[in-house]
Amino acid sequence: MRTKGSVRPLLPKSLARRVAVLALEKKAEEIAILDLTGLSTACDYFVVCSAGSEQQVQAIADHIQAKLAEGGRPPWHVEGRSHRRWVLLDFVHVVVHVFHRETREYYMLERLWGDAKVTHVREPKRTRRAEA
Repeated sequence: MRTKGSVRPLLPKSLARRVAVLALEKKAEEIAILDLTGLSTACDYFVVCSAGSEQQVQAIADHIQAKLAEGGRPPWHVEGRSHRRWVLLDFVHVVVHVFHRETREYYMLERLWGDAKVTHVREPKRTRRAEA
């Protein structure tokens, strides 16, 4: 039974998808969800995204952290906030990597986890309504 104010747990896959949507809200680029189940004992999913500036890196990381904390899911650990080139948000089963575009190209994190199943997340295409 849930107590008042308790948070219904999200499965790691659902949490990874929620993070991707939150990153999209701040115009993150090249969002990828890496399924690490069976490949890593550290976590189940990485969510990796890019930003064009240090300010955008910070904005994306802050948005994800704030929205999940509002829902009772603060990160267990955060790294890189002061440098704003690569911010890591650790939600235990899901680790979020918000990269500056150039930093992501340098580290090529997806290549290190080349065996992982990758899901690319994009902004949904908007359809135009026919005018009457």
